[in-house]
Amino acid sequence: MKLRHALLPLLVATALSANAAPRGLDVRDLAAMDRVSSPALSPNGRMVVFAKRVADLPANKSSTSLWIEDLFARDAAPPKQLTPDGWNVNSPAFSPDGKTVYFLSGKSGSSQLYAIPAAGGTPRQVTDIPADVGGFQLSPDGKRVAFNTEAFVDCGTDLACTRQRMDKAGERKSTGQVFDRMFIRHWDAWNDGRLNRVFVAALPAAGKSAVTAATLVGGDVLGDVPSRPFGDSSEYTWAPNGKTLVLSARVADRAEPWSTNFDLYQVNADGSGKARNLTAGNPAWDTGAVFARNGHKLYYRAMKRPGFEADRFALMELDLASGKRREIAPKWDRSADSITLSADGQTIYTPAGDMGQHPLFAVHVASGGVTQLVGDGSIGSVQLAGPTLAFTRNSLKSGDQVMTGGINGAPLRAVTPSAGEMLKDVTFGDFEQFSFKGWNGDTVYGYVVKPWNYEEGKKYPVAFLIHGGPQGSFGNGWSYRWNPQTYTGQGYVAVMIDFHGSTGYGQAFTDSISQHWGDRPLEDLQKGWAAAQKKYDFIDGDKACALGASYGGFMVNWIAGNWNQPWKCLVNHDGVFDQRMMGYATEELWFTEWEQGGTPYDVPKSYEQFNPVNHVKDWKKPMLVIHGQQDFRIPVEQGIAAFTALQRQGIDSQFLYFPDENHWVLKPQNSIQWHDTVNAWLKKHLGQ
Repeated sequence: MKLRHALLPLLVATALSANAAPRGLDVRDLAAMDRVSSPALSPNGRMVVFAKRVADLPANKSSTSLWIEDLFARDAAPPKQLTPDGWNVNSPAFSPDGKTVYFLSGKSGSSQLYAIPAAGGTPRQVTDIPADVGGFQLSPDGKRVAFNTEAFVDCGTDLACTRQRMDKAGERKSTGQVFDRMFIRHWDAWNDGRLNRVFVAALPAAGKSAVTAATLVGGDVLGDVPSRPFGDSSEYTWAPNGKTLVLSARVADRAEPWSTNFDLYQVNADGSGKARNLTAGNPAWDTGAVFARNGHKLYYRAMKRPGFEADRFALMELDLASGKRREIAPKWDRSADSITLSADGQTIYTPAGDMGQHPLFAVHVASGGVTQLVGDGSIGSVQLAGPTLAFTRNSLKSGDQVMTGGINGAPLRAVTPSAGEMLKDVTFGDFEQFSFKGWNGDTVYGYVVKPWNYEEGKKYPVAFLIHGGPQGSFGNGWSYRWNPQTYTGQGYVAVMIDFHGSTGYGQAFTDSISQHWGDRPLEDLQKGWAAAQKKYDFIDGDKACALGASYGGFMVNWIAGNWNQPWKCLVNHDGVFDQRMMGYATEELWFTEWEQGGTPYDVPKSYEQFNPVNHVKDWKKPMLVIHGQQDFRIPVEQGIAAFTALQRQGIDSQFLYFPDENHWVLKPQNSIQWHDTVNAWLKKHLGQ
């Protein structure tokens, strides 16, 4: 299949001419590449609009614009830019009649809702509220909009009240703040008392003034909608008749830091009455509601075990009249990412992790039968309208591309270019999945990615990458933070093992890591390292460094005291150093309490069983430690403590500190510094 080019190749500062010698991927390519996201389809499926981010590396920032393409046009014209330069937009959505594209932009100084004709024109501001609009959902008839913004609970519908209170707080001469319950901070922000709340307003006609007031809906649902820190507007949805909405929320009370009990609440769109809890019987996570077209049934995703954030998301069907509910595909041992419902209500389209891939599946609602539609990579952002299915796809060789096709006999078609099409002189390392017998004799999978300049008969040093989560995966997908191609681009082999605890291999496999952080995964890593060396003769086992972040950083710390023999060096990013202190200092307590089987004071032995701090005396290998000040998931003191342990013993070590980054490294220049520092560490200990 030939994929046509849809966008002009990116010209980056480090890119060479088309006739230049081949090279591997460099971090500057990674930071400067165009990134596409958020495809949205017109109701008839003819038009697709998507966001494209362009980085400005010298300015250390980026800007995003919307692009649009007529998918049915015979001339196969490339997408054209819809929004003006400099607007920095996101979250596009078509109006129900397909004539208008709505989006968010900070053009006015705060994030507000805008509209632009789909045929092109000048954007107009739709909301002008005294707060940032974080997300939105248009009503089915296109006459109203539901949007979320941060607000104080006792301000109710008065949006100006929150702004006034924030301004008043900023005028205080003292800076102290008293807290009387937990979640004093979350991810990278301190709690100032505001919640994400949902409001509804009438959409102004063209030429009319922007909306300045709105009605609070679900006022008695005291929780963040969307959830923090990563929730979005898919956590609330309109009923087809426009009279109600369904919100997914967890009560923001004393127990919130150790609860995963999200429920679905049906609320009136006019703000009247009390919320109706549709899932009160399930003490675990319920989210992602989607109505059938007739409004009689609701589809959603649900976990079964309270307190476990990595439980399997099952697909559920709820009859709203009778209250009867059922699991749609109980024998499908995969966790559904999202729900996209076909027009006839017979099929749910959902991506899910599966054996080191992240394919798109079609689930038959009546029978629960499951069919894989699109594999080979990682699928996301699924949209369906008319005859068109659109989504993003990435792989170990390319970042996200907007794609269409995959149903009704439509071939797959790339609307946007791959990384290789943007970076024509870059050679990406080939990759291969392999398997071996790991803990308990189970089959465990991994990937090996060859150096970009691979030659038969040569041996190459190794970057042994350990994924975080721990319920995650280093599979066939692209990352802008931990990308194996940045290591193979430096001439290394990348080896990645999906140890016990990884996702996509069945829920029992995922469950097996809980209370076993240091034994079962370590055994898999040891056996996977041995299997990779046996299978691939180009691996130089005497020149290897182990690297990991978050749980992967914990495992690097654990390896340092329990399996340091194979490694010339180690890299620990945001890793847990002291399990007991982690149990007290992290914000999402449900995570540590599930993973360790209880609180640090109820089950102290669980926290000490696999605690890296207890094995510091056995640390010997050089280690680079990296941490961000705004990391509240694994606080920076964990990284400082690891560095202290290394320095005090005279072990070759460095500490890379980011005062402005959280659990991730997001700023372009910081990302470049991160990669340059890591690569320099590898070169120092492995050579080129």
